[in-house]
Amino acid sequence: MILLQAEHIEKTYGIETILQDISLQIQTGERVGLVGVNGAGKSTLMKILAGELSYDKGIIRIPKDVTLGYLAQNSGLESERSIWDELLSVFSHLQKEELELRELEAKMGDPAILADEKRYQQLLENYSHRSEAFKEKGGYSYEGAIRGVLHGLRFADFDYTTPIRTLSGGQKTRLALAKLLLQSPTILLLDEPTNYLDIETLTWLEMYLQNYEGAILVVSHDRYFLDKLVTVVYEIERTRATRYVGNYSRFLDEKAARLEQDLKRFEKQQDEIAKLEDFIARNIARATTTKRAQSRRKTLEKIDRLDKPIMNNKSVHFSFDVVKMSGTIVMKANNVGIGYPDAVLSQGLTFEIEREERVALVGPNGIGKSTLLKTIVEQLPKLRGDIHFGSNVTIGYYDQEHRNLNERNTVLGEIWDEYPNMLEKDVRTLLGNFLFSGDDVQKKISDLSGGERARVSLAKLMLKQANFLIFDEPTNHLDIFSKEVLENALYDYPGTILFVSHDRYFLNKIATRVLELTGDGVTSYLGNYDYFVEKKQELEELAAEQAAQPAKKQGGTVAAQPEKSSYELDKEAKRRERQRQRRLEEIEVTIQKREADIVKWEEELCLPEIYSDHVQAKERNDQIHAAKEELEQLYDEWSALSEE
Repeated sequence: MILLQAEHIEKTYGIETILQDISLQIQTGERVGLVGVNGAGKSTLMKILAGELSYDKGIIRIPKDVTLGYLAQNSGLESERSIWDELLSVFSHLQKEELELRELEAKMGDPAILADEKRYQQLLENYSHRSEAFKEKGGYSYEGAIRGVLHGLRFADFDYTTPIRTLSGGQKTRLALAKLLLQSPTILLLDEPTNYLDIETLTWLEMYLQNYEGAILVVSHDRYFLDKLVTVVYEIERTRATRYVGNYSRFLDEKAARLEQDLKRFEKQQDEIAKLEDFIARNIARATTTKRAQSRRKTLEKIDRLDKPIMNNKSVHFSFDVVKMSGTIVMKANNVGIGYPDAVLSQGLTFEIEREERVALVGPNGIGKSTLLKTIVEQLPKLRGDIHFGSNVTIGYYDQEHRNLNERNTVLGEIWDEYPNMLEKDVRTLLGNFLFSGDDVQKKISDLSGGERARVSLAKLMLKQANFLIFDEPTNHLDIFSKEVLENALYDYPGTILFVSHDRYFLNKIATRVLELTGDGVTSYLGNYDYFVEKKQELEELAAEQAAQPAKKQGGTVAAQPEKSSYELDKEAKRRERQRQRRLEEIEVTIQKREADIVKWEEELCLPEIYSDHVQAKERNDQIHAAKEELEQLYDEWSALSEE
């Protein structure tokens, strides 16, 4: 079923056309990704579909029973309520129905109504019908759903009575997402929903959206997120939209193949046109061949000429090189402590990095990843320990806050200040590769956007030709295509890389080793990000299993457990998973039994020997109420176990 259909949408601002002849449709259950370079019109189209922005031409069809839920970029939830009360308001209709059911239950216990068989029967039928409808709407599980979403979006440790107005901007954005997910509209319209989410929360959101009953249209620069979620991709390019079936990686492959085919058709047609034009030019003036030439001219006029395919968007183009190679050992850290005198973030950091490694630094927010990078480049002093560099090591550092840029400089002046011997034409050529052309090079650094600042910083880093590049969130503010250029440049780079990033696609493509930072040390994982996730999950399951094992007592003291083999640990992990599955099955059976009990007791309330006996009628009502409370607890436990 088509839930939303947009046809020939056009949007202009003054003389500038933002969208032209855009057609798009969303069907039941689809997960649709909307991609394109910055400024292509993705957010504009989302606002049009959400009804928040007018459009100049076209038509949008949405069936009456289809509901839309829209999350704009960086849109925080503003409310005077507490966290819990605000999310509970989503289910105000269920709270009202629950209150009405309680009132019906009270009436059913009224002696006057019990004495009137016809009236009692009508009341009972009404109660049975409404109770069943209430259950189908999630009436017994909505509080569990609220807790589940809050836990997934990192509000588990919050006091739910906290007023929303006291939260940070990022927390308000996550809460806006939480409320939208609980509302469960038929179509979710999400514009950059991954902003302000750490990697663990992103993983939870992916799983939640994969299981979401409705359809989804999402704009995101997180390619890993798109790969995991979407089944259809629409690309907006030069004001028009093209549909591709598959995830983001499939879209890239299909687009490349389609461009190659389109180019071949275009070139073949151009050859045919050239031959026709050449024949006409040589034969139109000759009496013996003029008729043939006129015939070819008519053929030429009837040709439906193909546009030349767009082979390359205007995108960043650069590469990294080194002046000289470093020694085999690039860096050694021994028992390093980082942070501030009054706040140690991490300590006991011991590791080394070898030439040509691409090392990703990961860890929870606030653990000190950026602090460690600043300590390595000596922007911050280390609290203890030693850091040594190998022979011939030259460092190039990319700061996510771009503090190395002079706000008073122009873009051109920023490069010239550091490389005064470069010719102006060479500086302009360089900046052109980073999308600064014409008068753009005279822009003040203070007037640049985040993406523009990122490109200036990358240009300066490229010129340094260092053999040890240290990056702090290099993909922030870059569009998808600029990220891919950066990845390709780093993939071909002959030096060594240490970097921090929340971009899992970037992590996966670049990293050859992952260092996980904790408060008391660092753990090394040889492989990319997917390997790290898989291995870390295995280790956590084994650690949990070991922690669950009771210590054996000998002579009144606790005896140390002998170290288990990997085979034994694997068996324990599998046994733990079987226990979890068995408990889930037990809960499901109990839920079915309690629901059947409720139906049975409600039917018994219709029997004359029951409803005429006030004691038995009250007993059945009490049983129903207790069973519903138990059901709610079972739903909560099932939800918690399912998330493990």
